[in-house]
Amino acid sequence: MTTDDLDTPLRPAVLNNALFCHAVCRAHGLPADFDDESLWLSTSRTPPLYPDAVTLGPGAPEEGLLRRMDTDSPGCSVKDSFADLDLEGDGFEVLFDAQWIHRPAGAPTAGAPSSGLEWSEVAGGGELALWEAAWDGEESTGLFRPVLLGEEIAFLAGRRDGRIVAGAALNLAAGVVGVSNLFAHDDADTDAAWTGALAAAAARWPGRDVVGYESGDDLATAVRHGFTPIGPLRVWLRTSERTRRLDVQPAARVDRMNSAR
Repeated sequence: MTTDDLDTPLRPAVLNNALFCHAVCRAHGLPADFDDESLWLSTSRTPPLYPDAVTLGPGAPEEGLLRRMDTDSPGCSVKDSFADLDLEGDGFEVLFDAQWIHRPAGAPTAGAPSSGLEWSEVAGGGELALWEAAWDGEESTGLFRPVLLGEEIAFLAGRRDGRIVAGAALNLAAGVVGVSNLFAHDDADTDAAWTGALAAAAARWPGRDVVGYESGDDLATAVRHGFTPIGPLRVWLRTSERTRRLDVQPAARVDRMNSAR
């Protein structure tokens, strides 16, 4: 996979996110890989909350995508990075819609530096398990493996009285810094989490733009912190057996069913 033609903020945002998904899946030993410049895909079911495929450009071929995915296992999902797929006739429904976001390096933030949180990077498997439990709100399931910790991925913990109450994941890829899994609990707020994440990103990788995706109130909060929405995305979740569109002819219907495993 190359980073050619990354001349707009949208393409680096999409590729950065796909590379983080790739890192998480490879940490679980899954056979995930990139298919030229149009698709990232795992042929085995991915960990919870992670897609089985991510489109990297508009107009991704739906049949080629579905034929190679494990659509028989519960929870199969597709991150439709340009919101241009139609998978309803294949047993999928829209899980959510969101907007890719981009923040140029040095953009002003609307944070609360006096929030009282102490920020640091997670170091080691024990701290990562505590971070995941705080992010999950209940317990660590081993979703994030210690092998992820390194020069290009960092998990940030905002602590109050020694307890993790806020955090985010950062990854450097495609020339930009991606922010994901941002959370805030108890009396910490999302503004404080964004302030901590952006400060850490600027300190660790100065001069880099920051990208991610958000929706609803979280999108409004990101905009307050200097982000701009740059394009829609959609996540599809397989919820039923493959159904047929009424306008599909019988011969084509058989061919499509055969190609879907």
